[in-house]
Amino acid sequence: MGTKTISLTEEAYERLKAAKKEGESFSDVVNRISPGVRLEEYWGVLDDDAADELRETVAEGRDRRGAVRSERRERITSELSDDAEQ
Repeated sequence: MGTKTISLTEEAYERLKAAKKEGESFSDVVNRISPGVRLEEYWGVLDDDAADELRETVAEGRDRRGAVRSERRERITSELSDDAEQ
């Protein structure tokens, strides 16, 4: 299993440290205090209209992010081409 390095504020670190039991790693503490969420638990929470609105909002966000990525890619490609020509 891999590891990740994260940054915490001093306050967050102290709270995590205080929650740590003897023999526990910080990973054990995080796993204990933040149980995984099962999406099945939320099935049927939204009515059809709310679900459709949420789907549309998510799709619009994805489209905007895609457009931003495309613009950034074009700008970088253009700048690299300009630099190569000089």
